[in-house]
Amino acid sequence: MDLPLFDAFAGMPTLGIVAGVLLVLFVLGYTGAPLWLWATAGAVGLYGGGAPLWLWISYGVLVAIFNVGPIRRQVSAGLMQLMEALQFLPTISETEQTAIDAGSVWMDGELFSGNPDFEKTLDQLYPDLSDKEQAFLDGPCEEVCGMVDDWAVHQRGDLSAETWDYLKEQGFFGLIIPEEHGGLGFSAAGRSAVVQKLGGHSVPLAITVMVPNSLGPGELLLHYGTDEQKEHYLPRLASGDLIPSFALTEPNAGSDAGAMESRGEVFRDEDGDLKVRLNWEKRYISLAAISGVLGLAFKLEDPNNLLGKGEDLGITCALVPTDADGVKLGRRHDPLGVAFYNCPTEGEDVELPIDAIIGGAEGAGRGWAMLMDALSAGRGLMLPAQAVGGGKLVTRVAGAHAAVREQFGLSIGKFEGIEEPLSRIAGYTYIMDAARTYTAGAVDRGEKPAVVSAIMKYNTTEMQRTLVNDGMDVLAGNGISRGPGNLLALAYQSLPISITVEGANILTRTMMIFGQGAIRCHPYALTEIEALMDEDVEKFDDAFWSHIGHVLRNGFRAFGLSLTRGRLARAPVSGPAAPYYRKMAWAAASFAFFADLAMGSLGGALKRKEKITGRFADILSWMYLGTAVLTRFEKEGRPSEQEPFLHWSMQYAFARMQEGFEGLFENLKVPGLTWLLRGVMAPWSRLNTMGSMPDDALGSRLAQAIQEKNGAREWLTEDLYVPEDRTEPLGELEWAFRLNRDAYHVGQTIKDAIRDGQLPKKRPRQLLDRARDEGIITEEEYDLVHRADEAREQYIQVDEFPLDEYRDRRMFPGTPTERGAFASSIVDASEQTGAEGSPPDDFGDGPSPAHGDGAPGGAGADVDDEAPDRPKPSETA
Repeated sequence: MDLPLFDAFAGMPTLGIVAGVLLVLFVLGYTGAPLWLWATAGAVGLYGGGAPLWLWISYGVLVAIFNVGPIRRQVSAGLMQLMEALQFLPTISETEQTAIDAGSVWMDGELFSGNPDFEKTLDQLYPDLSDKEQAFLDGPCEEVCGMVDDWAVHQRGDLSAETWDYLKEQGFFGLIIPEEHGGLGFSAAGRSAVVQKLGGHSVPLAITVMVPNSLGPGELLLHYGTDEQKEHYLPRLASGDLIPSFALTEPNAGSDAGAMESRGEVFRDEDGDLKVRLNWEKRYISLAAISGVLGLAFKLEDPNNLLGKGEDLGITCALVPTDADGVKLGRRHDPLGVAFYNCPTEGEDVELPIDAIIGGAEGAGRGWAMLMDALSAGRGLMLPAQAVGGGKLVTRVAGAHAAVREQFGLSIGKFEGIEEPLSRIAGYTYIMDAARTYTAGAVDRGEKPAVVSAIMKYNTTEMQRTLVNDGMDVLAGNGISRGPGNLLALAYQSLPISITVEGANILTRTMMIFGQGAIRCHPYALTEIEALMDEDVEKFDDAFWSHIGHVLRNGFRAFGLSLTRGRLARAPVSGPAAPYYRKMAWAAASFAFFADLAMGSLGGALKRKEKITGRFADILSWMYLGTAVLTRFEKEGRPSEQEPFLHWSMQYAFARMQEGFEGLFENLKVPGLTWLLRGVMAPWSRLNTMGSMPDDALGSRLAQAIQEKNGAREWLTEDLYVPEDRTEPLGELEWAFRLNRDAYHVGQTIKDAIRDGQLPKKRPRQLLDRARDEGIITEEEYDLVHRADEAREQYIQVDEFPLDEYRDRRMFPGTPTERGAFASSIVDASEQTGAEGSPPDDFGDGPSPAHGDGAPGGAGADVDDEAPDRPKPSETA
């Protein structure tokens, strides 16, 4: 054929042609070129290769099928029929659909895309507290922490009446309620900061404040309540006149809330007024026994269709005054001895006006949507904030203890075995606080990121579990001997609670993060499923072929970024964070490609492969946490003192992603391609690792940073309650730590003198007198060392009790009721049963009301949170 450049490739070397074709394919795939550009490139290849007419015709037919809409839709219709016949894609129940629709897609969508816009991830609100919020943190929060002795709360089983009154007076129960309704109207960042501070001091205190400001009547009323409901309830909730609780969990409906058996029935009373009759049995309900209003989730039935919405309306939420006839309260569970109100509640034929439904009659049947929408944001705020507070406490305590405690003549923090957990404590705290602030900023911008909230809840509580265990290892005997002087035992005791509540962590990891994310955050999956359910060929056609292009692009990107270790990607910043952004692009492309591979090969069966979905969840989680760390470092101005923390955190994050990918390559089964994953991808991944754990030298820098005065120890634990009072256990440790650090140089001076031959080879403390006498150290330095030794000796003592006192202080909550719960007041139950060892008089005297000792209006109003004197060794026989 006599055309210009036709068959031009004929004279070129074969290797060059092959290389050129592969390069063009890679560029088109990596950049996600549109289909018409692929078609053009194919035509150029045919033309340059001198293709015969029959091949042009075949190629033209193929191009027409995929580029001409009406023709392609015929192919799509056939694919839809095949998928339906094979039941390939998962069917979505009504409750699942509601959960998927709840909230919004935020940075999780960027990461799931495989090609995140890092300019966008960086250009997010990273909030500072308002002056009002900071003043509240420095004033009332600091004050209430000083009022609460956590050991006394544990012994009593409750906060003191003084503390309850102070919480009400200062508006702690109205953080979330706007000022026009009598609340403080704090931002998400402000509420998070308050719970973080309280959580770093006392778990019962934090939970008591957390519950009214999280999922419950207050938040639901703000979003869904009628004007009348808001005007009636919100001012009373803000003032603390009404303590709220919210009842969702039941004996047979835990993680599967859709299985709830609580029922409501619409009826007309004798006067013709619409009412609802409620029957329920709930458990694990925080604050229920002392609440004035109970938010209740139940399934509503309208057998006579009085509301005009059908007979089975579904899950509904209502506000139940706890003094209504038929409401049963006055009992509490004992969650691992942690002294917050966690209670069962029952209702028998409780009759309320239809306006008790949140949102009035219009809210009937909308309860599940309300709950999922509220949880989509709240789950990512409160428990993570409490976990960060715990992390800051452990950082402060473990770092100081490691510096003060000595063995073999050295501070134990100098030993590498101690440095390892210390570095993990410091690194986790940095990561968690970055993610806390990043997520709070999203909520303050109006986002309700359901998948991100699940990531936050799972990962922060798991990191808290690890770092508290690490802290206990560092404190050793000082950690296991309970008493008023133990700084970590009660935090350790409470760990399984945050792991369990608001979505048990096993379920959150294996079902919610990736299971929900694979549908909600994927650019096309939800649209495809909806199109199949609606039998909408055009909608399916657009989504399916875009999805195919999405998979190809991410496949090429994953390949190219793996070969270059991310160097093909562009970082939005320069400086120390830039390499991590490029590596994050590699991780995101690989994650998105293999997620599509799993979804494409397993279809609806993927959600039952929970070990696989758990590994995907781990990768997505650490991509998000790493993004939060990168944002923190940039938003806070790239401070040099944070660089070791940046490097440790990002190296750790990529190591965890690597672990997830390796697990997928070894366990994911893809028909026809399993050999490729096992025989090629797995070995290549181990040779070309995405990341490995931080090395010992870097870990040592973090460990030493939290053992020094000022610096990282201060900014890493910002807003933690740190008392100056040396009669408080943390104040005592801080005093010993400061003296220890101030005296450190004296020991170094003596060691230098030993090396110079001025002093004999002995332990420095054995040479103090001689060093002073010979003028090597001053009299002031000599006194400083002795003061430091005295403070250290005082701090390392552990609590001990005379045998009779120990027996008397053992708390026996009494005999469980037939439902397995205790009477509302621990003290009351002990006294009623006459149990040996009931608490002594200084923790309450006489009968206690149902509200419990120390609760608002309860007995013990004159009891404060002052701990019993810490016994000294010399005082114990």
